[in-house]
Amino acid sequence: MGLIGKELDIDFVISTGDKFYDDGLRDVDDAAFEESFTKYTGCHLLNLDRRVCKDLGSALQESNAKWKIVVGHHTLKSAGHHGNTKELIKQLLPVIQENNVDLYINGHDHCLEHITSPNSPLQFLTSGGGSKAWRGDISWWNPNTKKFYYDGQGFMAMQITMAQVDIIFYDIFGSALHKWSTSKSLYSGI
Repeated sequence: MGLIGKELDIDFVISTGDKFYDDGLRDVDDAAFEESFTKYTGCHLLNLDRRVCKDLGSALQESNAKWKIVVGHHTLKSAGHHGNTKELIKQLLPVIQENNVDLYINGHDHCLEHITSPNSPLQFLTSGGGSKAWRGDISWWNPNTKKFYYDGQGFMAMQITMAQVDIIFYDIFGSALHKWSTSKSLYSGI
């Protein structure tokens, strides 16, 4: 990931969780953070922001961002080990749909996957293959919605401009496994 990050000249890394096995971190100075995050990503943590965010629905509603992206740890929709999270589908999915969210990015399932939302531009992207992998652990496959599934280690890169989002899933060796792009008119939204 560090080599691809340098090649793509990335601005930041988002970790979707499940990075520190088996007992988590002792504190913010734990050496496991350096080993499992900094060396893996090639990035250093610049700021530990512990401020509480305002209500997601209100924040999304007030946002005039061209691209709306929500990142969480738990899956909304997934064919991986944990599968769909019923509580999030009931409580979170309506909020992100009502507020025209473009991408929901999560970890939790130790795989890489891309699921489309029927009759909606919303995309579900799982990037949980950064630590352990669960080989052969897939529960369903609907070719109308499941665009990509990889049950191994890897990561996702995203490039965002005002007009376009490009997503590439990579294996741990830096080989591109799946590419997807979408665009918006420069004149729709701000």
